[in-house]
Amino acid sequence: MTSVSEAPRILVVDDDRDIRELLAAFLARQGMSVRTMGDGQGLPERLERDPVDLVVLDLNLPFADGLAVCRAIRQRGLDTPVIMLTARSDPVDRVVGLEIGADDYVAKPFEPRELAARIRTVLRRIRSDATATGSTAKEGAATAAGAGRLRFAGWVLDIPARELVSPEGTVVVLTSGEFRLLRILAEHAGRVLSRDQLLQQTQGRDATGLDRSIDLHVSRLRVKLRDDGKNPRLLKTVRNEGYVLAVPVETGA
Repeated sequence: MTSVSEAPRILVVDDDRDIRELLAAFLARQGMSVRTMGDGQGLPERLERDPVDLVVLDLNLPFADGLAVCRAIRQRGLDTPVIMLTARSDPVDRVVGLEIGADDYVAKPFEPRELAARIRTVLRRIRSDATATGSTAKEGAATAAGAGRLRFAGWVLDIPARELVSPEGTVVVLTSGEFRLLRILAEHAGRVLSRDQLLQQTQGRDATGLDRSIDLHVSRLRVKLRDDGKNPRLLKTVRNEGYVLAVPVETGA
């Protein structure tokens, strides 16, 4: 990840040459170092050879659409942040994009200033997660003896090990943000927590209108918990209020 003082390296992938050039010029004026591609062919390999700080990826691309390209990036083990551009009206496409590893999306048509703001928000969030990972490692060493495990619906959240274990005994890998969010929801099972509360408790900051990190983490946690996104049983959305872990939680060693 680029340091705060360096220009963020952004790769814009869009088959519309006018959009590529417009975005490249605008983002450059915003202090970013911008490269472009006309399609997603070979993108994962390019990112391995020449890493960037964030990819702006159009959903409608020739040869392979943005969803397939994003999936290929994640399957290669690359954690480069991805913001998807989509002109599709079906919200399912956006949800699928987030579930397979996109970090945010912007619907076309959009203001370039909105995209620039979202890029900064995602990069700031990634830096915040990286900082929190270092601090929680120290906290884990200090609290491992007494933290124990949280059990719900056959799942076990092992606090000292920072692992989620499935009912079959398989370890499910969680990012630092996913772990912190699931722990907070499990520790407050049955209580609805707003996005503002969750951001404050997991990242130590207040929400902004452009910050979708809580929604993103909930969406990914549902996939990992095998919770039906359309009719969730575990992580439920309470309209206009927030999220709740809606099953009992047992604590113990």
